[in-house]
Amino acid sequence: MAGSVAVKVSCLVLMCMLVASPMAVEGLSCGDVATQMASCINYLRGAGPLPPSCCNGVKNLKNSATTTQDRRTACKCLISASKSISGVNFQLASGLPAKCGVSIPYKISPSTNCDQYLPSLSLSFSPYLLIS
Repeated sequence: MAGSVAVKVSCLVLMCMLVASPMAVEGLSCGDVATQMASCINYLRGAGPLPPSCCNGVKNLKNSATTTQDRRTACKCLISASKSISGVNFQLASGLPAKCGVSIPYKISPSTNCDQYLPSLSLSFSPYLLIS
């Protein structure tokens, strides 16, 4: 019986610690964006077809960008990457979301100002774009 009380007290203390401790919530990072978009690079350079894994990454990125700050980060990371990866065809880059059935309210271009589209930035999935 004493063991049972000790287990209950231990569980109560553990629950209190979990509730009282600050939760570490990390947002989207450029590393996350790069991971999701890595399979798109050859396509964006015009060196190959659009792989399904690229569109999966685009959709995963959309689903990961749940807060205004996440969406701002994703936008800025995409724009930064488009500037730093040599040989990117910006026409392909700006059309990539639509090709994957994802709608974003900005153009992926070196001149895009991500702050201009926030806080009302919304990424939405359009299944109609997948029907061709």
